[in-house]
Amino acid sequence: MGIIAQSVKAQQSTSYDQYELHHSIVYTTFLSPEVAAEYGITRGADKAMLTLSVRMPASGDTSGRPMQIVGRTWDLITGGDMDVKEIREGRATYYIVPFEFLDREYRFFEFTFQPEGVASRYEHKMKVQLWRQDYE
Repeated sequence: MGIIAQSVKAQQSTSYDQYELHHSIVYTTFLSPEVAAEYGITRGADKAMLTLSVRMPASGDTSGRPMQIVGRTWDLITGGDMDVKEIREGRATYYIVPFEFLDREYRFFEFTFQPEGVASRYEHKMKVQLWRQDYE
């Protein structure tokens, strides 16, 4: 996986039929200024991103597959549609959803995803608690 995906901490996965949805939160302060600039990501103490990738482990292919994602994210004050950015590196396809967060509050995500070439849509919900990060 690519530079951003290598920065992922505590990646989790959820199974949906033969697919695994890999999801994690990455604080933008973990990214170097060069990587953030390359992908158009704003770094900051109150900025993070959700990373998403869908895989089909039974096929033996660990590369993320293309998919369609539609959803929303919110906290106590702000919310709206997820701003999903697709990243393709070689055979791997993954997605990032940059967002700002409130210190020590929960951020909620609700979205549907549909792997390319598949008729089924899957719904995923999650909430995460985030803390401001030291930022230089």
